[in-house]
Amino acid sequence: MIELIKPKSDFSRNVLTLMTGTAIAQAIPIAITPILTRLYTPEDFGLLALFVSITTILGSIASGRYELAILLPEKDEDAINIAALGLLIAGCLSLLVLVVVFIFNTEITNILGNKEIGSWLYFVPLVVLMTGLFNILNYLNVRKKLYKDIAKANVYKATGMTSVQLGVGFMKSGATGLISGQIVSRILANYRLAKNTRENYHFKEVNKKDMFRLASRYKDFPKFSMWAIFANTLAYSLTNILISIYYSVSTLGFYSMSQKILAMPAALVGTSIGQVYFQEATKEKQATGLAINTFNKTSKKLFIISGMFFLPLFFILPAVFEFVLGKPWRVSGEYAQVMLPLVSMQFISAALSNTNNIFEKQKIALAWQTGLLLLSITILLFSAYLGFGFKEFVTVFSIVLFLYYLLLFFILRKVARAEL
Repeated sequence: MIELIKPKSDFSRNVLTLMTGTAIAQAIPIAITPILTRLYTPEDFGLLALFVSITTILGSIASGRYELAILLPEKDEDAINIAALGLLIAGCLSLLVLVVVFIFNTEITNILGNKEIGSWLYFVPLVVLMTGLFNILNYLNVRKKLYKDIAKANVYKATGMTSVQLGVGFMKSGATGLISGQIVSRILANYRLAKNTRENYHFKEVNKKDMFRLASRYKDFPKFSMWAIFANTLAYSLTNILISIYYSVSTLGFYSMSQKILAMPAALVGTSIGQVYFQEATKEKQATGLAINTFNKTSKKLFIISGMFFLPLFFILPAVFEFVLGKPWRVSGEYAQVMLPLVSMQFISAALSNTNNIFEKQKIALAWQTGLLLLSITILLFSAYLGFGFKEFVTVFSIVLFLYYLLLFFILRKVARAEL
């Protein structure tokens, strides 16, 4: 019986390995979320969402997106030099952010319209550096197929975050525990992946000449892919920031909880499938010049999983949120219900999105992500201008972006067939 249910292919085994670790990592915060919603207010979660939005915008481009090139060269010597290049960029960006925060802290705080965020801005450079380092270490581990260690790093991250959030939450009111947990979690995850990297790569092979050579060879990543992911995270994070400005920080708290819960399946399954897809599709492209077989196989799995998970959720989300998180959080369940079709399409397309990186089609990714940013901000600004209630905004937002992510799926399929 065990032999019958064991995954037969390397792809499935690797996905299962990542999913197992990610499931444990996700189970920990899921288990304590009902406690956190009783220790912290919607305003606290709104402040957390504001901090995460700022660090996500900067963290997404921390290493110039050179981490995506780590899987592409044949030699490990080139891969470690690309990693060193990305780390150097992350360090420089973090120092720049630190200078900006010290000089313009008051001005930034006033723009965001939240006095409490001011003191937390000083931690943004650290989180940006940790995010850039994590991205680099993650792909160095993926290159070596060290999926078990990536899974362990996710567990470390979740354990550290929840321990701090619970411990501080019981002792102190306000968002201190929530944000501190985010910071500690990133440090712990990097510790585990860094230990692994030291054992599998030779840092003596890092030199300026190769770093400059590879910076030029893969220049399209900072030139196009960096701005593409910047537009993507800006679409998500700037929307959150504008929600706190045009609606309220408590509304952002409810909305961010919806996003957090709905993102769990993507983090559990979609990210795991996406990382393995990147590695497998890269191999197919190197062998045949195409990646359509891996694309079709992966997209079929994603559509089946999406239907099985998201469809039943549609009918029960408000009641589940109220029962698990407490009565005040039912409104988050209502937002989540409206967003569900969009999230299901994001789940599928996001796992396949590295198709553009595999074929070095960064221009296509940049064009699509720029469109996403413009759509997201335009919908929110028009909704605020027309006096839409927040749920009306979420409805319009979800319908338009569902169609836009569906378009992305078909674009990626053409790229995998080498038709674009």
